[in-house]
Amino acid sequence: QRQVVQSGGGLVQPGGSLRLSCAASKTILNMYDMTWYRQAPGKQRDLVAAFTSSGGIKYADSVKGRFTVSRDNSKNTMYLQMDSLKPEDTAVYYCLLRGPHADYWGQGTQVTVSS
Repeated sequence: QRQVVQSGGGLVQPGGSLRLSCAASKTILNMYDMTWYRQAPGKQRDLVAAFTSSGGIKYADSVKGRFTVSRDNSKNTMYLQMDSLKPEDTAVYYCLLRGPHADYWGQGTQVTVSS
């Protein structure tokens, strides 16, 4: 049974929006940090946005002002709202939840930005 399930993603035109979800099967209140990564073909997996262990939020410079990470603790879900999408945002997006006993990766979801 997968501990974390991602949804959202798909094909969108440049300038469009998408929202990704990362739903956990257990509470996210005790997670040390929660992160969105992305990996484009032939490239390394890079951090996109995160709730940090110190209680803050950080974004990659390339997405600042366009992407917003949020969470709904009652639904054990983290979100990534992506606006003003660009072709260079095309990648497989992954969420990672790091907890006191284990790390939990989502299955990945494809985001393609193309006209």
